[in-house]
Amino acid sequence: MSCRSVSAAGCQEPRGRQGGCCGGRALSVGGDRAVLLGGRRACRDALPRGGPRGFFPERLPGALRAALGALWHHVTGWGRGEGRDGGVGCLITAPAARTARQPRHGREAPVQMKCENCTKKECSKKQKNDDTQSTSVDALSSSDGFEEKNEFPTLANAKILLSDCLACDSCMTSEEGARVFQQNQKELFRILNLNKECDTSKHKVLAVSICPQSLPYFAAKFSLSVNDAAKRLCGFLKSLGVHYVFDTTIAADFSLLESQREFVQRYQRRNQEEHALPMFASACPGWIRYAERVLTNLVTSHICTAKSPQQIMGSLVKGYFARQQNLSPDKIFHVIVAPCYDKKLEALREDFYTALYNSQEVDCVLTSGEIVQIMEQKNVSLKDVTEVSVDTLFDDMKERDVVRHDGKRSDGYLEHIFKYAAKELFGMEVKEITYKALKNKDFQEVTLEKDGETVLRFAAAYGFRNIQNMVLKMKKGKFLYHFVEVLACPGGCLNGKGQAQTEDGKPDKALLNQMEEVYAAIPVRLPETNVHVQKMYQDWLEGMDSKKVQETLHTTYSAVSQTASSLDIKW
Repeated sequence: MSCRSVSAAGCQEPRGRQGGCCGGRALSVGGDRAVLLGGRRACRDALPRGGPRGFFPERLPGALRAALGALWHHVTGWGRGEGRDGGVGCLITAPAARTARQPRHGREAPVQMKCENCTKKECSKKQKNDDTQSTSVDALSSSDGFEEKNEFPTLANAKILLSDCLACDSCMTSEEGARVFQQNQKELFRILNLNKECDTSKHKVLAVSICPQSLPYFAAKFSLSVNDAAKRLCGFLKSLGVHYVFDTTIAADFSLLESQREFVQRYQRRNQEEHALPMFASACPGWIRYAERVLTNLVTSHICTAKSPQQIMGSLVKGYFARQQNLSPDKIFHVIVAPCYDKKLEALREDFYTALYNSQEVDCVLTSGEIVQIMEQKNVSLKDVTEVSVDTLFDDMKERDVVRHDGKRSDGYLEHIFKYAAKELFGMEVKEITYKALKNKDFQEVTLEKDGETVLRFAAAYGFRNIQNMVLKMKKGKFLYHFVEVLACPGGCLNGKGQAQTEDGKPDKALLNQMEEVYAAIPVRLPETNVHVQKMYQDWLEGMDSKKVQETLHTTYSAVSQTASSLDIKW
């Protein structure tokens, strides 16, 4: 039953009913879109007909109701969207129904919203309604007047599914939301079309970097070997007009090396510094955003400061590669192909922006599924594309066979850090790691014993449910782990919501199983054995302990406070 009574009486659908809605927890922001947040299910086909009066729940304080009513008159239109129960809360951005009226003062108010539902017990469990539909809504197109010349008339502006990402629990400003939803295929073709113009001052060097967890998706989907998939994907992207196609494995090498060195340093300082341990992995942007916006000081000081592979790749492309090619960083347009949507949010972080060149380290993130959409629009199968060797950052060298790191479904932070710490701290060589599953297969632990004593205790926590359990143990002071590899997606990075999904938004289990088999068969290469990485440490980064290493490969994570000008809504 759709929520169609959003008028003077407000949203009348009871919570918890099959087909029910969020109870009216919705707010329109921005001059040309609507954003809704709901912990159970976002309003569907919300069409306010009576203005703000009575639209917001009666349980809100009078002052807040009045403020929301006033805010209504500063915004225009109302989006039409469908929500789905993601157990965390849905954030939906959709084109507004009316755009003729503009906000007062001629600009959009800096509104922030925060939904705390996922901290409530009732929202930490998945609902069992079989008819729940996935949230996949058209978002804003680029606001710079760019026209696509009808090259892809049916290509969606930005099909975003955030209902299973931890980021949708967090605050998102309307400006930030607009920038996220502009990261789509049309942005890629905007640059491609600019490169066709006669004015060469507008031309960009277009570089695409592919995450290693995306390649098994293309291999399984098109029944190819992972090496063939990588070369054919490179050939397809270059046929569009892309200049360089890179593999981000080298960036993961740097991230792993920096993470394992940091863990050993933290372990050695554990008796002097309160927040030295436990250390949490920093590679998953959904987890990072959730930690900064919701968990705040409880965990932010425990997060490893090494950048994620995506952002280190941004530093390599806009820093090292730009210098090698005698290019200014702002003349390179850098695209990442990744398994999940939260990577789009990560690319927008202020600490990954260089003011001197007005340039982000990563300009646009496309999911694996969005690349396949381009192929479908061009009626191209990856099987029919000519193979082209993947580029490297080093002159005219080309990549050979695809390699990966230890780890069944991720970059293997737990495995690499565990083995390195065992050797550096206790002089023990660990060849194979034995996982012990605890409450479920996505929460596992690994221990190292010496002389009958457990000296290292690591864990892997994948998915929101396990993250909640982990946080609960921290609050109770019962957290025994030295390191935790935290990933927002159940099943790890291969199960990112930007790939391995059926048309109705559910996990494609058969395809995922194939992807896991493909990924497991890729040869493992230790980051310490990459001679190019060792050379770059010396020639580009001025040594492993240099100030430039800290500036280039590390960042900081801290609690994000709400600004005085923003409206923080806690339902």
